[in-house]
Amino acid sequence: MSVTCGHLDQIELTDVPEQVPGCEDCLRTGDRWVHLRMCTSCGHIGCCDSSPNRHATAHAQRTGHVVIRSAEPGEDWFWCYQDQIGFTFGAESS
Repeated sequence: MSVTCGHLDQIELTDVPEQVPGCEDCLRTGDRWVHLRMCTSCGHIGCCDSSPNRHATAHAQRTGHVVIRSAEPGEDWFWCYQDQIGFTFGAESS
């Protein structure tokens, strides 16, 4: 049985910006982050759940933008918070 993301229609952005200075929220508050994630609906750059503030997850909960992608160099995976599924764009995981 294949599990699919039901929110692919929410993906507006797939390319990470060339310059990503860091987690937008952590930069404002002077906090640190571990890894970066990009909201595929609006482009917000937030920190991962291994970071103290979990700004990417907080952004998804606050806005309903449930699909993110890694903003780390060399990584091309996406994650849907609502469906709890990871995938690469155009080739969903099963």
